[in-house]
Amino acid sequence: MTVSLDAADVSALGPVAAVAAVRDALAGGLDPDGDVPRAVVPLAHGQGLLMPSEHGGWYGVKVATVAPGNTARGLRRINATYLLHDSATLMPVALLDGVALTTLRTPAVSVAAGLERLRALAAGCGGEGRGLRLVVFGAGPQGEGHVAAVRAHVPVADVAVVTRRGGPVPGWADRHLAADDGGVADLVRRAEAVVTATSARRPVVDGRLVRDDAVVLAVGSHEPDVRELDSVLMGRATVVVESREIALREAGDVVLAIRDGTLAPDGLVTPADLSGARAAAPDDRPLVVKTCGAGWQDLVVAVAAYRRKTGTVGKRG
Repeated sequence: MTVSLDAADVSALGPVAAVAAVRDALAGGLDPDGDVPRAVVPLAHGQGLLMPSEHGGWYGVKVATVAPGNTARGLRRINATYLLHDSATLMPVALLDGVALTTLRTPAVSVAAGLERLRALAAGCGGEGRGLRLVVFGAGPQGEGHVAAVRAHVPVADVAVVTRRGGPVPGWADRHLAADDGGVADLVRRAEAVVTATSARRPVVDGRLVRDDAVVLAVGSHEPDVRELDSVLMGRATVVVESREIALREAGDVVLAIRDGTLAPDGLVTPADLSGARAAAPDDRPLVVKTCGAGWQDLVVAVAAYRRKTGTVGKRG
């Protein structure tokens, strides 16, 4: 029988379990570069995305669409559905709300990759009797989701959200500034963590302002000619990517910094590198976690949500 998980069912997994699912999969030997590349289909009014993956006795595929014009229509820009199968029989076992899944897994991947730095920063702030200061560019679901995921793992003292025109303060933030507000630069200078989750096609953060020890979680762009982070920041930072192949193919923040000569392809780091002795993230350089999204991420979080919903444990397949 195919089980349906609506948005509430998927969200009920929560950021702690979602981060754990990502970290456990990587610790268990999952190779992001061995995943099937997603297919991006140009459409008349946007893009279609097909994101398949198989791992650990499971196969799943997300079918997503990105319609930039939907914002003006008051409709969701991104829509998605996820179908999970047992690998052994290839029988479908669950149909999940793909938007909720994306909203949950994207910050889970960001926080999973930056967790050690976030914890170290929080420990330092603890000595000052406060939590982290966050600046979030973008007031959409991914901005909110990243704040929730960070809060679930470390104390947070202040959240400032920055958008093009400003506006009402979201319930998950403490203040809301317009991008041209003079106070934004000072907030970025003081922030321990910066999140960029926008639809911008040009950099939204001045890379000179970011603290040497800050974490920057960048998720808004997945096209090679689009970026949220400038080459100055990418050149200053340790750059963590979910997959070198994906980053060099899809991450404009990475591709354009390499083109500008501030970032070397062999300087990219993966979460697997940071978990071993092959590479370390110096604490005197910003840590940029740049993700584009991949099928394996949806799969491992979908499996965790399915297991929670059905009360099943262990592998299938």
